[in-house]
Amino acid sequence: MNIVMTQISKSFGKTEVLHDITLTAREGEILCLLGPSGAGKTTLIRLITGGLRPDTGEITINGRKFPNMEALRSIGFMPQNDAVYSDLSGYDNLLFFGRLFGLSGVELRNKANDALSWVGLEKDKKKLVSQYSGGMKKRLSLAVTLMHNPSILLLDEPTVGIDPVLRKSIWDRFEALRLEGKTIIVSTHVMDEAVRCQRAVLLYEGRMIENDTTGNLLAKTAGGSLEELFFTANKAGDAV
Repeated sequence: MNIVMTQISKSFGKTEVLHDITLTAREGEILCLLGPSGAGKTTLIRLITGGLRPDTGEITINGRKFPNMEALRSIGFMPQNDAVYSDLSGYDNLLFFGRLFGLSGVELRNKANDALSWVGLEKDKKKLVSQYSGGMKKRLSLAVTLMHNPSILLLDEPTVGIDPVLRKSIWDRFEALRLEGKTIIVSTHVMDEAVRCQRAVLLYEGRMIENDTTGNLLAKTAGGSLEELFFTANKAGDAV
């Protein structure tokens, strides 16, 4: 599924957090939203989920204006803050959310166990989430997102607090999902994660300063680091 955002702007009160964003997330690619805190990454993802409405512009999914119920069923959304229930076990959380996604019976139990295994929580499946560490809660949130095999994945800082070994495993999984034809949008402020994406959008103070393949963006820098592009944006802003 292709997600097309056209001239999207959003303000909260008198503060504009996104300004005239036009971009497309394509089927079979990982699109990285890259930028420092306050750049507008989370707001843009919330607009795509339909949790917020843009002040101007529109979002379409496969040519249909969003939000609509059909497209919502195709989305897996992982928020920045863990959206799981602390008074349930990890396994029971997945059963609960899986039922909301329309799963039941053997399929529900199998998908729950597969998701727990993939994020490395199978040994802690019966433990209450209140006893999980922050990283474990993050992994459980990711498992919930994947339960119903969505066509679109919207992942807001999915690897924060996760150890490097598991982080690599998660990114390998994202790549496998991409090859299955999923449309994946990942927000991060970790520059070296962007090289795992086919394309990166650099957001700075609510504005899109770059939108290109990661290879092309790296070629624009002297030292081969995407951080340099943000330093350039800072200097340009100071010069105005």
